[in-house]
Amino acid sequence: MGGIASENDQLACQGCGVEIQTEDPQKQGYTPKSTLAKEDILCKRCFRLKHYNEIQDVEITDDDFLKMLTSIQEKEGLIVHIVDIFDVSGSLFSSLPRIVGNNPIILVGNKIDLLPKSTNKNRLLQWLRSSAKEVGLSVKDVSLISSTRGHGMEELVDKIETLRKGKDVYIVGATNVGKSTFINRLIKQSTGIDNVITTSYFPGTTLGFIEIPLDDSSAMVDTPGIINRQQISHYVSKKDLKIIHPTKEIKPAVYQLNAKQTLFFGGLARFDFIKGEKQSFVCYFSNHLIIHRTKLENADQLYDNHVGEMLAPPNEESLEILPKLVKNTFRISAERPTDIVIPGLGWISTSGKDVTVEVHAPQGIAVSLRKSLI
Repeated sequence: MGGIASENDQLACQGCGVEIQTEDPQKQGYTPKSTLAKEDILCKRCFRLKHYNEIQDVEITDDDFLKMLTSIQEKEGLIVHIVDIFDVSGSLFSSLPRIVGNNPIILVGNKIDLLPKSTNKNRLLQWLRSSAKEVGLSVKDVSLISSTRGHGMEELVDKIETLRKGKDVYIVGATNVGKSTFINRLIKQSTGIDNVITTSYFPGTTLGFIEIPLDDSSAMVDTPGIINRQQISHYVSKKDLKIIHPTKEIKPAVYQLNAKQTLFFGGLARFDFIKGEKQSFVCYFSNHLIIHRTKLENADQLYDNHVGEMLAPPNEESLEILPKLVKNTFRISAERPTDIVIPGLGWISTSGKDVTVEVHAPQGIAVSLRKSLI
């Protein structure tokens, strides 16, 4: 279907079949108006794939994604579910068991290179398994990787080859988990060729999916990134996202706190030490995020007067969309060190017993406890 369409005509991408639109570059099907006169019209995602060997994430709502993936129930293949180690609760897709049927699932924790080298990998794997189990996700295997650095990719490729048994591989993940980088790395790891997508590219047949041949009878299927409203990344501006998302190995920051003292993580979260003996709290957050300490009695006023300024991020743009902070109370009496996890931001580690803390985080962000990973 080439040429310029009238407003009532619907153009489809020649690559993935999605309906073409020219209004919103962030949504699927976008192409600049200038391309509508061409014979073969590709959406921006397919154009970047074909000509520049880039796979770009396209955001899609949870409901739309469920409708798209119902076709997998009738097929046999391997599901590779990628999650962000810094935002496991926000990037775990709890609806997955309902739509993939009996197809096996590999859970892949990405961004391992950003964790301190002292991280206990076995505890991290156990935590990922238990997190999946809590949302009803039964996984065949769990892997830890860095898609940007290539850590763990060779081992993962071997697992995929073993478990897929010659069948298709579906790559599933929320937005901002590094799915596109992962797919490009996976293709290079599997074939040793940088431009395999460009040379082997052919149109997918399902709306919003991109199929990349693995052999004569099977393909790797890239699915659009799922929008999960429990991800803090949906409530901050792009500028703030660069501050809170680590890009290098995070350096722990240690604070000796007395009871009735507070830590602010920018203005996005607040940690109150309510009760317990004086002790160290170790904070694991992006190196760019500024932490402020104050007395608990001053915390409310400090936040009201300085959020968006001294307590930033959020910046002005983020403040318009950020949900209000809500309080989560935890009484910790564990024998082992405990992490208090704020998904999408980081975590605070304590080795204290008989400790009461309160964590204020944006409404909908599920603050939780786990055994310390360090």
